[in-house]
Amino acid sequence: MDFDVDSRKPIRSLQDALDRCQTLGMRVSKQRRLILELLWQQQEHMSAREIYDRLTQQGKDIGHTSVYQNLEALSKGNIIECIDRADGRLYGNISDPHSHINCLDSNQIIDVHVELPADLLQQIEEQTGVKITNYTIDFYGYRGAPVEEPVS
Repeated sequence: MDFDVDSRKPIRSLQDALDRCQTLGMRVSKQRRLILELLWQQQEHMSAREIYDRLTQQGKDIGHTSVYQNLEALSKGNIIECIDRADGRLYGNISDPHSHINCLDSNQIIDVHVELPADLLQQIEEQTGVKITNYTIDFYGYRGAPVEEPVS
């Protein structure tokens, strides 16, 4: 399979994900569709085991191996996101560049689109000599932590 086919077009919906599968020549099997539907319904990052458990709890007929193989193919094709963490891989529905807020209370990852000011990007480029074409930022924090007001 050629995974370079229009991988720049963002996937913003389940239909976009299904269309990208077809564009890449990937068969949209029943199992692959179930995984994509779950990721788009849940809108959260889950391990392969969590995906398998949720699908079987819903009465869906899918095996462990099928879940792992489909997640690998979908992430390799940039159809879904794969985040490698110390405690394993997590999969999410958004594949276009975005940032994450890592909640240290719940261990949840929240997708967020952040746009840095142009002058900050220019400053970074001048310091490093590297033309920035894309970026992601990882934020870490606690949901229950009070937000401090800036001092005037």
